[in-house]
Amino acid sequence: MTHLHQLPPWAALVVALFVVIGATLTLLGGVGLVRLKSFYQRLHAPTLGYSYGTLLIILASMLMFSLAEGRAVVHELMIGIFIMATTPITLLMLGRAALRRDRDRKLGHNEAVPPRRRTEPPPLDDIEAEAEAGTDAEAEAETGEPRP
Repeated sequence: MTHLHQLPPWAALVVALFVVIGATLTLLGGVGLVRLKSFYQRLHAPTLGYSYGTLLIILASMLMFSLAEGRAVVHELMIGIFIMATTPITLLMLGRAALRRDRDRKLGHNEAVPPRRRTEPPPLDDIEAEAEAGTDAEAEAETGEPRP
């Protein structure tokens, strides 16, 4: 670390405050993940905690190293952008998957995802090649030796 002891006291206080609040939010998000009862509640707490907690810690890092090095240090913004973008998108995808699972279960569907329908039948050459490959793999698995 370079010249961190030369930080002004006000900057050290702001950096410490950002880090403590950010770490607390992140910890509360983790506790919420463990303590909340339903899946949908569990999605909400970590998303907010991790996003805002990470944002405050990144702001503290940018402030500290900008003041310590005497130049603007902004490469932490890339980390923040990725985390702030991916966390809500992940929440959205997990929530949609859970909603679909719950709807399928409520409607009594046996399959969570409907089977894929082909528009045209596969060529006979492909079917024969798949059948031969399956036979060779089964014979190899039984004997342990490749079939000639």
